[in-house]
Amino acid sequence: MNPVVDIRNVHKIYTRGSEKLDVLKGVTIQVAQGEFLALMGPSGSGKTTLLNLMAGIDTPTSGDVTVNGRDIGKMGEDQLAAWRTRNVGYVFQSFNLVPVLTAYENVELPLLLLPIDRKRRHEQVMTALEVVGLAERKKHLPSQLSGGQEQRVAIARAIATDPALVLGDEPTGDLDRENAESMMELITTLCQEFQKTFVIVTHDPKVAERASRVLHMDKGILVENQPAQGKSAPPAESRQ
Repeated sequence: MNPVVDIRNVHKIYTRGSEKLDVLKGVTIQVAQGEFLALMGPSGSGKTTLLNLMAGIDTPTSGDVTVNGRDIGKMGEDQLAAWRTRNVGYVFQSFNLVPVLTAYENVELPLLLLPIDRKRRHEQVMTALEVVGLAERKKHLPSQLSGGQEQRVAIARAIATDPALVLGDEPTGDLDRENAESMMELITTLCQEFQKTFVIVTHDPKVAERASRVLHMDKGILVENQPAQGKSAPPAESRQ
């Protein structure tokens, strides 16, 4: 089976005046379907940049970025925007829910960008809310939900379009330990039972323990590749 994410020899260079910053230095990584990958490393090591390349939010300076069978590194902005809507879900640290919209309406937002009818949209919203255990809270505003419930709504929104890849940048950063553990259980279930593919950036070793694989980055390179504690990694490659 082809990997969901296939990144080969990617460099990302940012220019600030006369200075060039080589943020990613020849990164090669593959992520299998159903894998839960945690990216760790110090601030400025390139984790978020790598995540943004997978999401099609940024493009590589050189190298190849293939996600769900498409070479997204060579797409134009309009192509990327349309592609992201169908293929990538994103979970943020601060939830990023619209405060004046209900849980249902927040989950529905990405589906409004797709050419599907109202009935199909409703079915996908309710399926996503049921998967995260919040169907009965569909009419609640974010202010009427706990932090853990808000993050579950954010996950439902991320999976509502049935994307090939779900990304998270410190998605448990604003949660207490109990809610962080609950969220990790949910992600593990989505990977194992629904074959969703998750890649998250985290500084929390307790979160990383729940992943099927952990990669460590430092100064733009992958310095370590290991299964999470007590788990076996799927047969996906990861090379520096």
